[in-house]
Amino acid sequence: MTPSRVLTGMVSLITALALAGAAVAGDLGTLVVNLTTGGFGDRETAINALAASGEPRAAPILEALGAGRLYVRPADKAVVIGKAQGNQLDLTDALTGKPAGTASEDALQRVRINNRLRGVIDDAVGSLTLLSPDPRMRRSAADSLFKQRSPSALPAVEHALAAEKDAGIKRAFAEARASIILASNDASKAQKLEAISVIRGRGDRDAMGFLQAAASSSDADIKAAATAAAGSLNQTLAVWEAAQNVWYGISLGSVLLLAAIGLAITFGTMGVINMAHGEMVMLGAYTTFVVQQVILAYAPGLFDASIVIALPLAFLVAGVIGVLIERSVIRFLYGRPLDTLLATWGLSLVLQQAVRTIFGPTNREVRAPSWMSGSFLVGQIDVTYGRLWIVVFALLVFAVLILVLRKTPLGLHMRAVTQNRPMAAAMGIRTPRVDALTFGLGSGIAGLAGVALSQIDNVSPNLGQGYIIDSFMVVVFGGVGNLFGTLLGATALGIANKFLEPYAGAVLGKILVLVFIILFIQRRPRGMFALKGRAVE
Repeated sequence: MTPSRVLTGMVSLITALALAGAAVAGDLGTLVVNLTTGGFGDRETAINALAASGEPRAAPILEALGAGRLYVRPADKAVVIGKAQGNQLDLTDALTGKPAGTASEDALQRVRINNRLRGVIDDAVGSLTLLSPDPRMRRSAADSLFKQRSPSALPAVEHALAAEKDAGIKRAFAEARASIILASNDASKAQKLEAISVIRGRGDRDAMGFLQAAASSSDADIKAAATAAAGSLNQTLAVWEAAQNVWYGISLGSVLLLAAIGLAITFGTMGVINMAHGEMVMLGAYTTFVVQQVILAYAPGLFDASIVIALPLAFLVAGVIGVLIERSVIRFLYGRPLDTLLATWGLSLVLQQAVRTIFGPTNREVRAPSWMSGSFLVGQIDVTYGRLWIVVFALLVFAVLILVLRKTPLGLHMRAVTQNRPMAAAMGIRTPRVDALTFGLGSGIAGLAGVALSQIDNVSPNLGQGYIIDSFMVVVFGGVGNLFGTLLGATALGIANKFLEPYAGAVLGKILVLVFIILFIQRRPRGMFALKGRAVE
């Protein structure tokens, strides 16, 4: 169905409103019966009247008529829609949409149409979107007409504009009308100047394109108005673009926070350079993959809850493995940071190879649940639900971790060991137990990060390697062991990356950020927020 046919159908819709009459348009049963009686000319009028009625059932009835699947059942004169099923037709009542049994095609009377009526039906179905009871369809139709800008659609748009009750959709129809007027050769200067004002109010890049086209008008007044509107809109779009980059930076910062927050605990409390931290993230992502596979196999109805179910399991898997690493390797290397670096780097290779052996070297798909799919606009900022939930989740994890550190005995012991390990041991705190639980907590949080990252990155044995360097940069920049420093450092580096990428590219942008951190550390070796205590001094 071509746009010109749709637009012709919209004009036919206006005519049908006058021809059909209010009494006929209000009775779906009468409208449907009229489709089955009279000659082809009568059926054309009935088609347009049905389209003009705005009935929710109009579109499927007309589509069935155009496809040759609309029938009359002689036994009770019911109008039904038939769908082939073997040698029989499954029947649906055209008026109600409910099942109406089965029958052979010979037992039914097909409602016949010719080629002209098929074109009329296509036009009518296309016009139905303007008066559809579904607000999303009306909004989509308005946006489509805004871009098509065909003058022949103006009567239908004006009718839909007058009938629309929803303020947002009414504004969309007004914008569509303005774009059509601006493209029309028959519109007056006053109409075009008003249209320029309406399109400027839309405030997006499509509007900018139309204003720039209008700025080439031969009329001096229209050219001046369009040029001024385009200049004003360009400034507005620049502000929105900066806001979009800030949102992207916050989104990236939330990912860095999730990946780095566990490292901030182990590095700050224990002085361990854990190069296997990225593999804890990777284990969390693979736990999510396994959970989804089990749910899809045995309980597909729980798929939307798969991410929620995976969270505690990922925390436990990564946390338990973290405790095992601490008890078997790290405990013998305290006070020797370079040795911990080499040992954990070797462990990271072992874990990567183990995952390759179990799951294979290829990427694994972790699907997003329905509540993490799609996006919405805030002004001109495009916000995806997936990224939004990750930001919320990162802040929630951060808040819970702060509560654990400040309100639980484990948190008190961790802070004591961080500030002065010998004194904490002298006060009776079992520092080896605190070390194991701290390492397990940091690893468990990395597993939670893996659940979130599985929604935005490839789940592969190398997943963690892409975040380990950035995580160390965040921790060092924010202040080793300081969680609020980690939060601010992740956000600042995320925003800086997103503002640099358009000008320097992704790789050079990261290099510039690294150079900045090196220079910053030269002035403040302990980061933005340094820990305080005798042991630190």
